[in-house]
Amino acid sequence: MTILRARPAPTLAVVAALAAAGTVTGTALLTSPATAAQGCRVDYTPNQWPGGFTAAVKVSPGDTAVSSWTVTWTYAGDERVTNGWNATVSQSGSTVTARNMSYNGSIAAGGSTEFGVQGTFGSSGGAPTGFSLNDVPCNGAGPTPTTAPPTTVPPTTTPPTSAPPTTTPPTSEPPVGCAGAVLCDGFETQTGSTPSGDWAVVNPDCSGAGTATIDTTTTHSGSRAVRINGAAGYCNHVFIRSTKNLGGVGSVRYGRIWVRHTTAQPTEHTTMMAMVDAADGDKDLRLGGQNGALQWNRASDDATLPEQSPAGVAQSVSLPTNRWACVEFLVDGAAGQLRTWLDGTAVTGLTADGVPTHDIDGQWYNRTWRPQLTDLKLGWESYGGGADTLWYDDVALGASRIGC
Repeated sequence: MTILRARPAPTLAVVAALAAAGTVTGTALLTSPATAAQGCRVDYTPNQWPGGFTAAVKVSPGDTAVSSWTVTWTYAGDERVTNGWNATVSQSGSTVTARNMSYNGSIAAGGSTEFGVQGTFGSSGGAPTGFSLNDVPCNGAGPTPTTAPPTTVPPTTTPPTSAPPTTTPPTSEPPVGCAGAVLCDGFETQTGSTPSGDWAVVNPDCSGAGTATIDTTTTHSGSRAVRINGAAGYCNHVFIRSTKNLGGVGSVRYGRIWVRHTTAQPTEHTTMMAMVDAADGDKDLRLGGQNGALQWNRASDDATLPEQSPAGVAQSVSLPTNRWACVEFLVDGAAGQLRTWLDGTAVTGLTADGVPTHDIDGQWYNRTWRPQLTDLKLGWESYGGGADTLWYDDVALGASRIGC
């Protein structure tokens, strides 16, 4: 599923299950800039679980720009759209109509925009048909597979994990897909049960029941990952901190972290990643959760992204449980901006774009923010209830986007 940074954004239920699982594509002909252009496409990418679904819809008008757009399609089953974002969406019978918002009606030739829908179904749910763009039919190819990992509701049993290799793991080659990152580590060089070498176990503020160990039974790739046993209650803080010199990353910092955890995020505030900000009194910039969804938090003034109003939290996402998830982030210190992706999809509520927006980054920009990040810590802090077991693997940090 794709969620754009434009407003408004989906409810919390919309984004609870984020990975895409299929695409429907269409083509059509041009009549005028207000209609669809030659080669237009409507790409419908759904994510479905028992009784519900979300879908990202990409609108590409083709060879000629449009100044406004209306997309329609028909469901074959008993799907009912209950919500939408980046479009005004309605349904009559089995036909859905989506119209542009004021900020995304104009699409340049060769360009595209995206919107999303949330819905439910009873006995059936399938691929929609009959796509049109500005009343021009888009009758193209059938479903096209996507490379994104499928996601459903959390499994009722523990999924299988990678078995230890029968041969000695490599000690020099970094994990695949680091794109020249300054830090690139799949933990394959770890030889003991406690993280060491390029990582040090630290307990900010105070230590307690939390632990950090090297695990060979649950990994994203290779034969090793870091396991964090995160205990509930304040003073159980435990992290692994990179000992590498991260000065080469610069003011624009991209990160990629594969993470897996077992327990849904609690209402209470938690942290799973922290970075010291030298421009903010060496206080941490923290990524964690509150009110059941991911959030960024500034330790210096406790500002949150998004704001912890119901409307703000609804524009974030819950970190899925019992599967590996790819979390990416960008912190641009020069521009004072922050962006976040989950499984390759941008998260509206975790985006500070430089323009204060109520319920999202209005509180974040209550003062000038120009971060200078100096380290990277992965682990667990709980400020109330909320124990969790987490694994981290294939961690990368660099000056350009690394990807999943």
